[in-house]
Amino acid sequence: MAAEMALSHRPPALVLNFSSCSLSTRCSGSAAKSLLFRFLPFLRWLPRYPIKDWLLGDIVSGFSVGIMHLPQGLAYALLAGLPPVTGLYSSFYPVFLYFFFGTSRHNSVGPFAVISVMIGSLTESLMPSEDFLESVNGSNATVNEELRDTRRVELVATITVLTGIFQVLLGLLQFGFVVTYLSDPLVRGYTTAASVHVLISQLKNVFGVSQSEHSGPLSLFVVSIYPPEHIPSSCKLPDTNVGTLVTSIIAMVSILIVKELNHKFGAKLPMPIPIELITIIVSTGISYGVNLKEKFGVSVVGNIPSGLKPPVVPNMSYFGQVVGNAFAIAVVGYAICISLGKIFALKHGYKVDSNQELIALGLCNFLGGFFQCFAISCSMSRSLVQESTGGNSQVAGVIASLVILVTIVKIGELFRDLPKAILAAIIIVNLKGMFKQFKDLSTLWKSNKVDLLVWVVTFIATLLLNLDIGLAASVAFGLLTVIFRTQLPHYSILGRISDTDVYRDVVEYEMAQEVPGVKIFRSSSTIYFANVELYAEALKKKVGEPPSAGDGPGVAVIELSAGERSAPSEPTLRSLGLPQPSFSAVILDFSPVSFVDTVSIKILKNIFRDFREIEVDVFIASCPGEGDLQSHEPRASPLAHS
Repeated sequence: MAAEMALSHRPPALVLNFSSCSLSTRCSGSAAKSLLFRFLPFLRWLPRYPIKDWLLGDIVSGFSVGIMHLPQGLAYALLAGLPPVTGLYSSFYPVFLYFFFGTSRHNSVGPFAVISVMIGSLTESLMPSEDFLESVNGSNATVNEELRDTRRVELVATITVLTGIFQVLLGLLQFGFVVTYLSDPLVRGYTTAASVHVLISQLKNVFGVSQSEHSGPLSLFVVSIYPPEHIPSSCKLPDTNVGTLVTSIIAMVSILIVKELNHKFGAKLPMPIPIELITIIVSTGISYGVNLKEKFGVSVVGNIPSGLKPPVVPNMSYFGQVVGNAFAIAVVGYAICISLGKIFALKHGYKVDSNQELIALGLCNFLGGFFQCFAISCSMSRSLVQESTGGNSQVAGVIASLVILVTIVKIGELFRDLPKAILAAIIIVNLKGMFKQFKDLSTLWKSNKVDLLVWVVTFIATLLLNLDIGLAASVAFGLLTVIFRTQLPHYSILGRISDTDVYRDVVEYEMAQEVPGVKIFRSSSTIYFANVELYAEALKKKVGEPPSAGDGPGVAVIELSAGERSAPSEPTLRSLGLPQPSFSAVILDFSPVSFVDTVSIKILKNIFRDFREIEVDVFIASCPGEGDLQSHEPRASPLAHS
């Protein structure tokens, strides 16, 4: 009997376990698939890729952007104080990786001027050329460029990996909103100041002179030009290399003219004229044929190793020195990338996942750091070309990365005679769009003086304090403006516009009339500890100071117990001979209030008590449906009796 009972109970147990396991498997499988599609967005759109409609446009766009990547990668590596080949690596690995993790169809990731100059300020401060001087024949001192470049690449790889770690962690923690603390005026003021840093840093390559490297606050204004003998002295611009200067001027003028033609006739051209690529090819050929380096002393790029290098683990000992700078680079790089992504997404009707973009950018930097890449972001110029030449997806990015791969493996070594002045010219010309942001000053002056102040303070702080400290100071100032705005809101008494349910400020709208016997008070800001006392003072000023017992001459103050106050014979203002207010109710319009804290609750209770003493009821209108305030006071009830 016991055996039969045991056997009879086994099947149900097995069935229950299998059904539970099956349900668990289905749930976990669905969750895993959803998670996989979230972190690898290409799995969602690539199977539905419309080959006939999009492939040709992506191929043309990819070649166009790849052609831009080549000169910009070389130039921005120079800006970061690194060997040119690292710019090619940074134009290949991150661009290829973004295809798998990114959600923007039109962003062109890769080297970016602002990020490059932030890295350059670090390489110059932590690895200055002066630390690699070696004596030659016991007299002249020269810089061991090979050793310096090796150390700098090691340092920058560590910065890039740490930047990627910050971005991935912020993305996994759903901290994509952190970029909201960088307002548009702040970002534009910051990038404009950064472009000034870029311009100043390239003057040495334009004039062909040696410039001492400085870092830290006010370093931008400590521009010391010294002769090759490394003897510090006053400005040595008369020692300008004429050949280098002429090369720079010709290159800048040529690139500017063709870029203007591209802009003017862009609709008629199948693709923009690749003037930057043409310039570096022609200038490299002339430099090689004429031997500019030997005959005219024009500085050239030098050896560019061909082929890809194996991954190298970054030097962890640098983490403590660069952690703050890496976080700043992570935030700025993401801010630029997501702002561009949202612009294109809005224009073309698709959605960009801000947190996934943060993860994608972080993985591009993290993995790229192992392959000697420097930190990347998105470029406005390349992204516009990717869009305007028919790019519809990140397949264009893959094509662009393959163009760079071919360059790294086979073509890169041919550019060893490329003059550095050409790269400086490319960098300076590409700053034109950023310098146009000075037009923001007139626009903000007409629209919003506070945003104008944020722009100006950010610009000046970044110039004076350098890029990292300047960013922190700018964000702090931007947050302070928010606090000051909440402390100085607009207070008003509302009145009703006749024959409507619309209430407006009686001072600003002549048609708005106060409701007889009712004062409707409104603040344009939320209420919290920093402004609640100002709120109470403004209320009394607008409504009228509640009369005190001393206002009735010869009247004594009578303290009543709780029982006496509840008795029918409770004295009134009229019976005590005190003046009565001209209104019987106060309505506090809480429509702008998103939260209140404990300090606000205490001050509000004092307000209720003061008006109760003069027999005025206090009500709240438009109280939030949920939140801190509702937990303290019931909705739609007179607070004077709560």
